[in-house]
Amino acid sequence: MVFVETFYVLVGVCVVLFLYTRTAIPSVEDRNFQSFQRTYLMVYLLGAAGDWMQGPHVYVLYQSYGMTTHQIEQLFVAGFGSSMVFGTVVGSFADKIGRRTNCILYGVLYSLACVTKHFANFWILMVGRLLGGVATSILFSAFDSWLVCEHNARGFDRDLLGSMFSLAVLGNSVVAISAGIVAQVFADRFGFVAPFDVSAVLLIIMCVIAVFTWNENYGDSSVNLGRSLINAMKAIKQDRKILCLGLIQSLFEGAMYTFVLEWTPALTPAAQTTGETPRETIPHGWIFADFMVAVMIGSSLFKILLKFSTPESFMRPVFFIAALSLSVPIFMPGQQVPIFLGFLTFEVCVGMFWPALSTLKGKYVPEETRATVYNCFRIPLNMIVISILLQNFGMSLIFKCCSGFLMVACLAQQWVYSLAVPSDKPTATSSPEVQANGSKQPLIEDI
Repeated sequence: MVFVETFYVLVGVCVVLFLYTRTAIPSVEDRNFQSFQRTYLMVYLLGAAGDWMQGPHVYVLYQSYGMTTHQIEQLFVAGFGSSMVFGTVVGSFADKIGRRTNCILYGVLYSLACVTKHFANFWILMVGRLLGGVATSILFSAFDSWLVCEHNARGFDRDLLGSMFSLAVLGNSVVAISAGIVAQVFADRFGFVAPFDVSAVLLIIMCVIAVFTWNENYGDSSVNLGRSLINAMKAIKQDRKILCLGLIQSLFEGAMYTFVLEWTPALTPAAQTTGETPRETIPHGWIFADFMVAVMIGSSLFKILLKFSTPESFMRPVFFIAALSLSVPIFMPGQQVPIFLGFLTFEVCVGMFWPALSTLKGKYVPEETRATVYNCFRIPLNMIVISILLQNFGMSLIFKCCSGFLMVACLAQQWVYSLAVPSDKPTATSSPEVQANGSKQPLIEDI
């Protein structure tokens, strides 16, 4: 079967690239940085494992409780809506109450969301989705914010930040595959709710380790939440590079989350989607593993390219290739192998996108409102996903939208490149004051 054979080929490519990066790119000998790297990755990957552990069995758990398709759709829309509305507010607290505190709040909220999965009641499950939506916003903002601030406060070389994000993406993919396997084992033995219990345990362990190993850091803790949101919007408005990064994140992740919802029907043989007797059942586990290894390949490619160029430059063709890869179902509908290869190419682009975006945000977003700006970026992202979820678009139209999103992201990246090349102005993370003292924050007016 092509999906199984592809997995072994991808693993071979991934191993070769990983070994190449170990030999071609000098390792960091600074023991303080190595300790810092381990401390961050331990907490972050436990938090990511808690998230991945839940993913494979959310839908089937709702089905086992007798929820209708419409009710399940409502629950999913509520999760994205919660992330957009409440998550933006709660996630923005990180700059005022502390990034470490916000990461611990992520573990607490997501653990409570896991508890709600024990109840076959629509409204209790709805509460769980609302909590999960808020937690997701924190996961994708507070952890990065803590890392960038702490990295600069300790005076490490800014160039090491990209390598750190690349390693985090690599580890995240390994965690995703492992979590999928563990979740399946527990679901087979103890029922569909068991993976959520394992997730809660991992999240509690993450909170405990964060309390004892992470320092607290802040944005501008002297302003209230309203002023922080205003300052964040000013930063986005005044620096076009930040505006472009927000546009890129919203469009790329909007396409990515839509892809997550559509890859199964796109790869399913036509007989299964027309109500006839199924000719073949696609192996979802193997395909998911293929995608995650492709992400790992992308992460290694990012690290290699970082040695020769900058994310501002090499991400331009990456977005263009991503747009082409998701156009395959449009021009070759029903052709399983070409579509699968296109999807693998897109996942490689995803593996490059995550560390590239984190590196660029760490470079250009001001420290005093970092977490708030990150959460503002997620508002249009969630609006895109909710809009698509609420419509009954055909598959071809959905992938046309995704390819269009990615082409616009490519143009926005070109804009970032054109703005960055002639700029000699110090950035949020490159200014001597920031590198010398993590508590010294640039004024928004200077950005």
